[in-house]
Amino acid sequence: MPLQNRVAPTGAVIAASGRGTFMGNRGILHDDAGRIVRASRNRLWLICRLEFKGRKRELMRPGSYTELFFLDEAVALAAGHRPCGECRRESYRAYIDAINVRSCEPIRGAQQLDGKLNASRKLPRTRPRIDTLPDGTFVCLGDNDFRLIWRGELHRWSPQGYTDSTPLADGPVSAAVLTPELSVHALRNGYPVQVHRSAHGPR
Repeated sequence: MPLQNRVAPTGAVIAASGRGTFMGNRGILHDDAGRIVRASRNRLWLICRLEFKGRKRELMRPGSYTELFFLDEAVALAAGHRPCGECRRESYRAYIDAINVRSCEPIRGAQQLDGKLNASRKLPRTRPRIDTLPDGTFVCLGDNDFRLIWRGELHRWSPQGYTDSTPLADGPVSAAVLTPELSVHALRNGYPVQVHRSAHGPR
């Protein structure tokens, strides 16, 4: 039975098979029996590499942070996470640089970034026109129908990969945006989000 450590674009932590391409951290979410008992422990929601400097971890070890896994970085951004400043330093800097484009209050460091992203996660979801949203954004089209906007298509998410897709022009005019506005701003200003290979070719 799979562990409850996969993250959906909504930010929910679910049990599902399949290996993600990024790991995440929100602090200790599990109890000593490995059950998820909280959604978050702090404001520091990270997107990490699966491997870094040969470090090995026992999953859901008592008293240690809960290892979360995402299909790709677009899912992680939708769930409210941001690039780690240690294992993904270049991406972390690129994310901040993209956020600071045309910003009246430029972000200078991680603490300020996490405060702004935490506030952005808590904002009510908006329903803009889909054709105004940048590639890498996630929208919700219905119950458990979460779609990635990517290269003119709406790709349906599953824990194992993107399945069917619909041309953007054939989709709804507007939809609820899952990706926090701060990350949408970063995507709009050129943040190079990493997307799972299943969104790039025939399925």
